[in-house]
Amino acid sequence: MAYVIAEPCVDVKEKACVDECPVDCIYEGPRTLYIDPNECVDCGACEPVCPVEAIFYEDDLPDNWKWYQQVASDMFDQIGDPGGAADYGKIDHDDERIAKLPKDINAHLLHGNDQDGGDQNTDE
Repeated sequence: MAYVIAEPCVDVKEKACVDECPVDCIYEGPRTLYIDPNECVDCGACEPVCPVEAIFYEDDLPDNWKWYQQVASDMFDQIGDPGGAADYGKIDHDDERIAKLPKDINAHLLHGNDQDGGDQNTDE
């Protein structure tokens, strides 16, 4: 069992959860964050600090977001279990299901007032 990051994180990536995770199992992709289900110790520290409420215990995922559990599993089947996000760095790709999501899927959650639809993620 593990925690899963779902749709509200896509293109938002607030990253408060990264700082709270005691085992460094939250990895960053281009559009979203991923929790390695094999490294997660189910402590739950990440869930309450997520400002967009994107983190769920896998049994508590809303039905329409259950597929995010498979996304995380598939991601770490591809890259393995790196043993720590800080040392690994950013994942260079997103799962294809994440990559195909509309670019404005979480526009209502983004800070600022970018009316032209440009990228509001300024951490890169």
